[in-house]
Amino acid sequence: MFFGAGNLILPPFIGINSTSGWIYALIGFSLTAVIAPFISLIAVGQVGNNFMDMGKRVNPKLIMILAFITICLIGPVIGIPRTGATTFEIGLRPIFPNISPNMAALAFFTLNASLSISPHKIIDIIGKYLTPILIILLLTLILIGIIFPSHVQHLPEVNTINLFALGFHEGYQTMDILSAVIFAGIILKTMSEQGELAPKQRLYTTIKAGLIAALALFFIYAGLIYLGAISDYPLADHISRTTLLLYISTSILGPIGTYLIALTMTLACLTTAIALTSAFASFMEKITKGKIGYKLNVILCSLLSAILSVKGVDEIISYAEILLGLIYPIVFALVIYLVFLGKFVKAKAPYIAAVIVTSLVSSLSAFLYYFPHMPILGAIRNKLPFAEHNMDWLLPSFIAFIISSLFSKNKDFLDSRPF
Repeated sequence: MFFGAGNLILPPFIGINSTSGWIYALIGFSLTAVIAPFISLIAVGQVGNNFMDMGKRVNPKLIMILAFITICLIGPVIGIPRTGATTFEIGLRPIFPNISPNMAALAFFTLNASLSISPHKIIDIIGKYLTPILIILLLTLILIGIIFPSHVQHLPEVNTINLFALGFHEGYQTMDILSAVIFAGIILKTMSEQGELAPKQRLYTTIKAGLIAALALFFIYAGLIYLGAISDYPLADHISRTTLLLYISTSILGPIGTYLIALTMTLACLTTAIALTSAFASFMEKITKGKIGYKLNVILCSLLSAILSVKGVDEIISYAEILLGLIYPIVFALVIYLVFLGKFVKAKAPYIAAVIVTSLVSSLSAFLYYFPHMPILGAIRNKLPFAEHNMDWLLPSFIAFIISSLFSKNKDFLDSRPF
């Protein structure tokens, strides 16, 4: 569910930009693309059955706002358009070079809307068998690329200071922490339907399954980052992520690699788009209390996604950078405190304080992204601990959490705090 085909274009890009320092970038990427989603599953499992249950520990309205923003980002604003753009750039354009992006978007999202409105068993079949096929293809690509590299590429020495930040920030683009908090409810519901499980047993099963998935993701991401690091793809000011992945697959597997990647990525992107569209439409129907029906939501979602998808993968990633830079740290901070401090801190105020402070710091970074020539604000941001690693929100939010905890009227906390 979290193995999004669109995410596969990210690791090689990290690798080619980090070369000999690819391990540092991998560590940063793993934090936001592997560990954070894993923690998110645990957080949802601890508080209840779905993301909305976090409202019991934080604030119902705040969680509703976060859920709305999250479903929009992984839905028609970023996630779904990127599946369409990835399908065009990897699945269609290499084989049909004369096809227009507008026609490709029209065909892809018409099919997406049709299958989202009237699901067919074929989608379940594709989804069931496609992920193993895609994983086998990727493992084959990685193993052949490592054992029999197409080119012996000397990895130049690089400054490793910013490579962790590169991986950490690029991990936002996976949106996996956002997907995790939304789809955790489906996973927990499926587990419940398979048998009655006590809360502790269900949480243990969630951790076990999440750990296996996290390890699988880590090794695949590590392999793709390494292939990018040793690739002889010509360096330039602008490197297309989709073109780079195609280049690597073709150089390792030969011309057949282009067709294999094209077919599997197209089907994977389609099934991902259908899952996200269905989730978005169901969520919007629920919060509007049926005033906007499921089918209309599917159509509106597909229409907006089609319009945005023609911008192309790199442009979608570009505008997503600022949006994810705002929301990703908020969700990340929230799940960290719930998982590691939730046992000791029962009051709602500390979590709200952490979210507010994280939002302020993230907004500062977003403001500087659009207005970089603000020396005073830039100096303030650069003085924050871990700013060079794109983790400037971490310490301020933690301080806000602790101070609010100390001042909250929470007997459980005062009696059991480990400080």
